[in-house]
Amino acid sequence: MSNILLTRIDNRLIHGQVGLTWINHIGANLILVADDEVAYDDIQQNLMDMAAPSTVDTRYFTIQETIDKIHKAADDQLIFLVTRTPENVLKMVEGGVPIKKVNISNMHFKEGKKQISSTVSIDEKDAEAFRKLHKLGVELEIRRVPDERKKDILEFI
Repeated sequence: MSNILLTRIDNRLIHGQVGLTWINHIGANLILVADDEVAYDDIQQNLMDMAAPSTVDTRYFTIQETIDKIHKAADDQLIFLVTRTPENVLKMVEGGVPIKKVNISNMHFKEGKKQISSTVSIDEKDAEAFRKLHKLGVELEIRRVPDERKKDILEFI
């Protein structure tokens, strides 16, 4: 059984908050980026590797690879799973990835999205994915850093 400590939605994937603050807070030794684009982009992977602590391993899988491989993780792999969208999380949960809690941090504003916190903007597609995740028993919190007060996303959708 995989040992996913936390799943995070963050458009930026691996950066300072992920690489330092959250890793130290949850005690992960592996950052798994589940993203169909980054899985095939060595340049983005190299840049993100620079933001990760040298004591932490990184892996870059497509959403389907994550579904297929997560159950093969070694018992000593303490996984911090990072992806860009709630739809990705929903695909993984529906595919059997044992995600129990999702930290929602950065979902950038763009045309057609409604800003619901200082760093999170959603559209109806995002809201529907969050509602489905909630029905599947996944805890959903908006929180940028560990010492910030959690907000339940369901209050906003």
